[in-house]
Amino acid sequence: MVTIRMNRGGAKGRPFYNIVATDSRSRRDGRFVERVGFYNPIAAGGEEGLRFDMARVGYWKGVGAQVSPSVERLLKQFAKQAPKAAA
Repeated sequence: MVTIRMNRGGAKGRPFYNIVATDSRSRRDGRFVERVGFYNPIAAGGEEGLRFDMARVGYWKGVGAQVSPSVERLLKQFAKQAPKAAA
């Protein structure tokens, strides 16, 4: 089964997460199929903190991928801020 979840990167104390589509049996930071976005929880000022490729997320959900609870929360947050970015 394919899962859309976060893959941690960055240094100690400075987390950075790639949002990836991966096999649910693989390790958290292991092999993945495709990178569909990123999340930077400590983005400051004008830095972009969250981005999704919604076309690819929609594709993976369409073929049966499960979304982790954390990524589901981020998707809702991104949907709220997306109209602001387009304006």
